[in-house]
Amino acid sequence: MILTVTLNAALDLTYRVPALLPHTSHRVSEVIERPGGKGLNVARVLAAIGHDTVVTGFAGGTTGEILRAQLAGLPVRDALVPVAGTTRRTLAVVDAASGDTTQFNEPGPTVTPDEWAAFLTSYESLLRDAEAVALCGSLPPGIHVGAYAELIRRARAAGVPALLDTSGEPLRRGIAARPDLVKPNADELAQLTGSREPLRATHDARRRGARTVVSSLGPDGILAATPDGTWQATPPGTVLGNPTGAGDSAVAGLLSGLVESLPWPDLLTRAVALATATVLAPTAGDFDRASYEDLLPRITVTEHAPAA
Repeated sequence: MILTVTLNAALDLTYRVPALLPHTSHRVSEVIERPGGKGLNVARVLAAIGHDTVVTGFAGGTTGEILRAQLAGLPVRDALVPVAGTTRRTLAVVDAASGDTTQFNEPGPTVTPDEWAAFLTSYESLLRDAEAVALCGSLPPGIHVGAYAELIRRARAAGVPALLDTSGEPLRRGIAARPDLVKPNADELAQLTGSREPLRATHDARRRGARTVVSSLGPDGILAATPDGTWQATPPGTVLGNPTGAGDSAVAGLLSGLVESLPWPDLLTRAVALATATVLAPTAGDFDRASYEDLLPRITVTEHAPAA
């Protein structure tokens, strides 16, 4: 099975309005509510492409109860650890006129030392059956900034490959713990390395400890610096739609390919096809399966020559 960790899980609410205008009232034409947080989004896609998936992290309060009730309707196993605080909500307001999305993210619940200790006990137990683990998203209040580094070290001790998808200081600390793969976007990569030149920044990030660095390049696909070479995978032409969740779908593609021991070009092709199919999906964060199947043979993968 594949384990996904979402320390700051959320109940995602999406409002669709005809047009988003400041200082006015709005009639919401559609409301979508579902479990969220990066690791839960990754798990949803992994399950959809046929992988046995377990989700863990924290859930608490009335919002946490709603989140867990909705998880029960998904083909994933719930191993979330209860906390006394209340799980956060996120609100995405979709402007139907422009297609733009405005996001509001609540802070997560404060996690106590005892709750963190309970999570660590559960995490180590789950690692015994895991083929890989994804560590995703922000940290809730109360969790120390080196939490992901600690989880990576425990995964390494258990012989389980770890993928890290976070930002800021948790990314900086985590990458030094030598995860098997990290997936920053362009802004996260620039904050980590100080460079906005993708190839240079990706290789710089790899030198900081990660075995492989896969950088999201938005509409230009992804760039991967691996022990076996450097590749860029690019979707066919410009794709219009909602990019919400595209990065999480890419993580699902990377992690599933890692577990299946796919060659890097095939693994990256899957990741870009899933991410692009997510942009094209009518519901934010889902992926359109027909688009995914259509895109797979049309992703371009280019290998970069080794540096002189």
